[in-house]
This record gives sequence, C-alpha cells and structure tokens, in this order.
Amino acid sequence: MYLIRSVLAALCVLAPVAPVVAQVMSGGVQTMAMQKQSPTVRYYAPPVASGPSGGARAIQGGGAAGGNYTWYWSQVSPQLGVRSGRFSRAIAALQQGPSGAQVGAPSLSGLRAIVQRHGAEIATATQGTRVSPAMVLAVISAESAGRYDAVSSAGAVGLMQLIPATAARFHVTDSAHPGQNIRGGVAYLDWLMREFDNDPLMVLAAYNAGENAVKSNSGVPPYRETRDYVPKVLAAWTVARQLCAVPPKIMSDGCIFKL
Repeated sequence: MYLIRSVLAALCVLAPVAPVVAQVMSGGVQTMAMQKQSPTVRYYAPPVASGPSGGARAIQGGGAAGGNYTWYWSQVSPQLGVRSGRFSRAIAALQQGPSGAQVGAPSLSGLRAIVQRHGAEIATATQGTRVSPAMVLAVISAESAGRYDAVSSAGAVGLMQLIPATAARFHVTDSAHPGQNIRGGVAYLDWLMREFDNDPLMVLAAYNAGENAVKSNSGVPPYRETRDYVPKVLAAWTVARQLCAVPPKIMSDGCIFKL
C-alpha cells in the first residue's frame, strides 16, 4: 500500500497540470557498499563535530571553530539577534570567498530528482507551517542527498537525518519511512522557526547542533560542522528556489514546485 501511495504521490508531482502546492533544514553522506540500487543498502556519514546538545542530527566528538568555510563567518555575523540585512548578506557571501572560493551547492538536476520522489510529501508536511518547501528540499539535500535509507555514524536516520530523541519528540515511529521522516523534520524546523523568530541562520544552526547549543553560544555555535552546515544549506536553498514557480526571496516564503 505504501508503494502504491508513493507512486501516486510521485505522479502528482510530475503532472504538469497539477503542480504541488504548499502554504508556504550534515555533511556529505558516504556509501559503504557498492550496491547503490539495493533497498537494503545503508549509507554512513563520517564522524562529525559535537555541541552541548543535539539537533536533528547527533553531533559527536570535539570541534572548535574552523572547517571549510571559516572565511564565510568573517563576512556574516553568527550572533543571535543580529537581523537587519543579515539574510541578504548571508546569501551574497556564499560566492565571496578568498581567491574566488564559493560555498558548494548541489546540482539543480539532483534537487529536481528529490522533488520527483518526495515533492508531494514535502508539500503535505509544510502546509500550515512556517517552513517553506524550498527550505525542506535544501535541508534534505545537505543531510542525506535524498537517500531515504541514509544512516549516519551517530545514528541519525533518513532523508532529514533524525536522531532517535528528535524522532520521538515529534512522534515519528519509523525514521526510515520518507513521509514520517519529512513530517518529523518539518515539525522540528517549524518549532525552531517559532523559537528563533524566523531567523533562518539560527534555525539551521539549531537543526544541526540543537537549540540549546545556539542559546548557550548566543548564536551559531563555534563547531566546525555547524559553521559549515549553515552556509551549505543556504547554498542549497539558492538552487532549490529555482524549482519554485515563483522563486522565494526569503526562506519562509511559499513555494509551488515546478518540474
């Protein structure tokens, strides 16, 4: 029955006359097996840096500020409460690294493939929330690259990489189930949007490191993974917005996926 629903959902997303409508959050995943077409294959992310509290993904081990995008945070304030003009600056800074460096972004075709498989589930989960489908698509890309069976070394599972505590918190009983996983991830993002007054940088940092880590550090925590994760998701959002009939200007704007 689930397979039938999944096929029907995909057809709904693909139909040019019936676009998906909605009202309106690490690290790359590495495969440990060659049979990428097998439904039983599991993918494992490399160990990642830690913070005092876990977000949707668990963060293990130590890690001071650093990482691939240290230059980014010299241009964008990581402080909680700094709002005026920061989002525009955060987007512009993605392409303003030293010697032409840019924050890496996924391909449009890769994100389109995720929408073809899970667009209907994303649209359903985001209805009535503060979370844009484009934001969810960007988070899925950064978390699992669209692999519903992704499992991190820290035990985070599924498309939006939910750790068991987050799954339980938002009433997800099977994190490997795409629909449940998306619903749980969106519920957490929506809670974070309310908690941090729709500040996308704080929301993404909290999704990765936990809301308590953001609060105790008065902003984006100085963990390597989190400092890389936030610009990585923002870069994915700049691509994801291109799949919206009307490209959103901010991360809470609505999105109707077009293919």
